[in-house]
Amino acid sequence: MKSTIRIVYIVLISLAAAVVAMAIAAIVLGILGASVTQTFKIILTEPLKDIVGITEILVRAIPLTLVSLGIAISFRSGILNIGAEGQIQMGVIAGAAVAIALPNMPKFLLVPLALLAGTIGGALWSFVPGYLRAVLGVNEILSTVMMNYIAVQFYGFLLRGPMIDPAELQVGSGTPQSVRLPRSAWIDRIIPGTRLHWGIAIALVLALVVYILLWRTTWGFRMRAAGASPKSARYAGINVERCLLMAMVLAGAFAGLAGAVEVTGVHRRAIEGISSNYGFSGVVVALFGGLHPAGIIPSAVFFGLLLVGADMTQRMISIPANMVLVLQGAVILSIISAKMLINDPYLYDRFARRFTSGFFGSRRPKKPKEGRA
Repeated sequence: MKSTIRIVYIVLISLAAAVVAMAIAAIVLGILGASVTQTFKIILTEPLKDIVGITEILVRAIPLTLVSLGIAISFRSGILNIGAEGQIQMGVIAGAAVAIALPNMPKFLLVPLALLAGTIGGALWSFVPGYLRAVLGVNEILSTVMMNYIAVQFYGFLLRGPMIDPAELQVGSGTPQSVRLPRSAWIDRIIPGTRLHWGIAIALVLALVVYILLWRTTWGFRMRAAGASPKSARYAGINVERCLLMAMVLAGAFAGLAGAVEVTGVHRRAIEGISSNYGFSGVVVALFGGLHPAGIIPSAVFFGLLLVGADMTQRMISIPANMVLVLQGAVILSIISAKMLINDPYLYDRFARRFTSGFFGSRRPKKPKEGRA
């Protein structure tokens, strides 16, 4: 009975949070003078009407899944990685640099090597804030955000300088992009005429790996214990600082891999804005998915739908695609509020007592008073 009450309580709070998020988005749309029903209809249905739209949803879901898996590892371990945006860009730079430097290498070697380079690039970039937090106690939110700014400037410098396509200099356009990657570095497309590539298989396999790592290994248990209660973990002999550092490095590795997959599978050259805010959106996807791989995958697909649908609303009814950012912010606020309510013992106790006393059913009829003789 207690488990049933708990499930009902969580479901009701979650539904209320979803309604609040949609209401906030509806208010913003009303302020913009847009039709709320038409906008939501386009966002939620238009991308599903043809194979191109469906595959574009999956293309967006691939980097979101990879980034979110890394964020789930770090958040579960008690360290907040807000620097995935910069780590993605470092993965793009490292993966593209290796692919451009080794154009004659066979495909079966170059693709894994480029992906590995991107993974290492993201891991190294996240090592700095991870070390600062684990060893020196520096707040990781501040350090990861600052690393994002450094990564953005460094990425822009490379695309306008050492890595710029020589053809752009010849024509005088100066578009900040690298030379096109050699074909031997491209991840193959699954369906001809679409951008869906085999990176989706990488994301799904790694989701299973993360589940096994966190919930089926001793090391994963230690990381989750360090995140749940650092003091108790220390008493149990767990090296909390090592767990924090490894969690941040793994989170950066996943973000760097997402960048490498994006540059080799979708754009096939390093371009400005390649990260498409996947680093920040990944935080929302991870929270929305409950920091669990089984929830992250459908959450990434759903947010991929929102991103593709938002682009369509901009083309069809001139609603800014950045509306999705408003919805993401509303989702974050709703999730945080919902978790606070779910974890509130006083509120849950009141709900349980009302539930068991007939809150959802008929109350016991009062016993009629006996009349005087």
